[in-house]
Amino acid sequence: MRHEAITPDWPRFAKFTFSAAVRADELVLLSGMTAFDETMQTLVGEGDIVAQVRYIYQKMATVLAAAGATMDDVVFTRDSVVNTENYAKTAAVRREVFGPTFPAATGVIVAGLLRPGALIEIDAIAVSPRRTTRSA
Repeated sequence: MRHEAITPDWPRFAKFTFSAAVRADELVLLSGMTAFDETMQTLVGEGDIVAQVRYIYQKMATVLAAAGATMDDVVFTRDSVVNTENYAKTAAVRREVFGPTFPAATGVIVAGLLRPGALIEIDAIAVSPRRTTRSA
């Protein structure tokens, strides 16, 4: 199975040893994402897990678009949270993003995340056929 790295035009990936996502045939595997902005300088929604989740899903949509996929193609998510305080409130964001057909999901409580201040990290798997454009 051949695979390709998917990385939006975010400068931070020039120094990292991983990709934002990898496409392998119809699978698109997204790396775990926190609510740090594209420069990795600013945490969006500090202290607010709902704001962090909303921002992470926006980032995921950007990465999926670079892979020719959408949030509708997501079939699995894993939430790694540092605590469950206000975690239930993130369900409203999932409803907005995924609508009536929710992906499978796993939630894990972790001792900590690599990025200071991050309350949640989400990784995902999408299934999307390669979309090609035809020339006229």
